[in-house]
Amino acid sequence: MKTAHTDKPGPGRLEFHSLRFQLLSRSLIILAVLLGFIGIIQYVFMRDNTFRNMAVSLQGQVRNISPTAWESLLAGSSSGTDEQPRPPVILMPGTSLAFIDEEGNYALLISDHGFQPPSLTPEQKNQLIDPRSRQFYLLDNTGSEEQLVVAVPVGREAGQTMGTAIISTRTAPLKELLLRHMLVFLALALGALFMGLLAFLPVLRRTLIPLSNMVDTAAQIDAGNLDRRFPTQQGQVEVDRLAESFNGMLHRLEVTFSAEKETQEQMRRFIADASHELRTPLTSIHGFLEVLLRGAANQPEQLETALQSMHSESLRLNKLVEDLLLLSKLDRTPYAEMEVGYLDQTLMEMEPQLRILAGERRLVLTIQPDLECRFNPDQIKQVVLNLFQNAVQHTDSFEGVIRVSLLKAHEKVQLVIQDNGPGISPEHINHIFERFYRSDNSRNRREGGAGLGLSITKAIVEGHGGTIQVSSKVGEGTRVQVTFPEADLWSGQAASSGRI
Repeated sequence: MKTAHTDKPGPGRLEFHSLRFQLLSRSLIILAVLLGFIGIIQYVFMRDNTFRNMAVSLQGQVRNISPTAWESLLAGSSSGTDEQPRPPVILMPGTSLAFIDEEGNYALLISDHGFQPPSLTPEQKNQLIDPRSRQFYLLDNTGSEEQLVVAVPVGREAGQTMGTAIISTRTAPLKELLLRHMLVFLALALGALFMGLLAFLPVLRRTLIPLSNMVDTAAQIDAGNLDRRFPTQQGQVEVDRLAESFNGMLHRLEVTFSAEKETQEQMRRFIADASHELRTPLTSIHGFLEVLLRGAANQPEQLETALQSMHSESLRLNKLVEDLLLLSKLDRTPYAEMEVGYLDQTLMEMEPQLRILAGERRLVLTIQPDLECRFNPDQIKQVVLNLFQNAVQHTDSFEGVIRVSLLKAHEKVQLVIQDNGPGISPEHINHIFERFYRSDNSRNRREGGAGLGLSITKAIVEGHGGTIQVSSKVGEGTRVQVTFPEADLWSGQAASSGRI
């Protein structure tokens, strides 16, 4: 059986729809999302932390200005000159300072780069100087540039409050610093993704080796090569379990295909054997008819011989067809209608018939009474007759001894038919229940039958839930043992398998 050729990616190739590409891309996407999320959180915390640190630094600068310096600054700002006084303190570059007195008057003390702190409303001022407030700075956008504004109360040496100092600085340098940090983080994140790509490719390739092995094994398996099995010790629990499941399925398929192949071979042999068996009597009848047509019909002796032969062949042909129909019926419905009864009584009723069939042979009957079974009387009689006739055909007409015993053993009923005939050779004993099989090739078809008796016997016995076993020694005889379950035991078995 040819398998369809499918293109598969090489060891170093990445297909868009391959598992390797999807695992790699999705892992990188998840890593990129995580890095982006970390970057956003980092930016938010760094921004707030940077602004808070700057606000604390500005507050510290204002608190470091002494009351004398404040008086000097306020005196210079009230002189009315346009030139700003030289500050008695040193502030950070880009920092502006203003003062709001108790009456709410605003005075610009220091201005850097031409911008000044905003004039706060009383609510904003109270919020910024309240020690219980968590927001001790604010961002002002009223001017040309955004400013970070901090308010600090200013007092005299005597402990009296002079007013509130408003100090501010531009946020642009702080944002540039944050931007540089984010660019560095972005470069590191892209480097991490690239390094992750380079490191993850060989790891992913090595991780997917068990799946690649399963794909290669599956490509080698077809209906004619079901003996291959997937490796189950590859170090990955999930893949090993999948391989074990596939191996179990392959085993069942192999058994099914083997059984189907054997069934087809048996059917072929059965059809060939049946055709041969049916052709023999038909050929004989046809030959006698030709003889009659050539003039033998006008001769009484030849006419009588031909009619007798044709009658015998027709009976044989009719028996063969009946056996085939019975086998077909047993194959369809192996479990016939049964009733509970005593098997020993049925066997005793058959004793006269068995003695007639035995002829001059010695018949020994050993029957234990009260052996209750569930059976079909007609089919059991056919089993006994088939086995007994088989024993009669293989024993000497005068010195032959046939023993028939019916006993109870191990809660089962055993029917044993034993003879002292020539026995069956070991190469034949496993085939005697096959249809149309004959262990003795020297026997002619008229005396030996069609080879269906033991097949019918086995089908009937198995339909009764029993077993049949044959043991034989060449030159000593053959022993056939048929075992039936007792009535109660058979009912329990049948109920469990849904036969009743």
